[in-house]
Amino acid sequence: MSYDISKTLEATPEQARERVMEVLTAEGFGVLTEIDVQATMKKKLDRDMRYYAILGACSPELAWQALSREPKIGTMLPCNVIVRELEDGRVEISAVDPQASMQAVENPDLGEVAREVKVRLQRVIDAL
Repeated sequence: MSYDISKTLEATPEQARERVMEVLTAEGFGVLTEIDVQATMKKKLDRDMRYYAILGACSPELAWQALSREPKIGTMLPCNVIVRELEDGRVEISAVDPQASMQAVENPDLGEVAREVKVRLQRVIDAL
């Protein structure tokens, strides 16, 4: 089982990031965190890399459901979505597959929430 849902776009990284933000919002997700990995690696290690951003996406209602069923599930939240520039100049968008990541949690009640999050994240990727 793959641990991500991905799509490659013909766009600049900034255009792709903006589009991802729009589609996440339309699907009921907010972005709680944003990590500019490219800038962080430059600052901390003085190493250059292509554009790479991690967006911490969260659907408040689905997060509530997950936390209500499994209090420690917060260790796996929010759902990360990455925007990264490829060597050929295209941009790859990848979202975590919550069903794959939550397999380690032995709680069958969490499965239906993970399925719903996956459906929504798949719609986000498909809409790009």
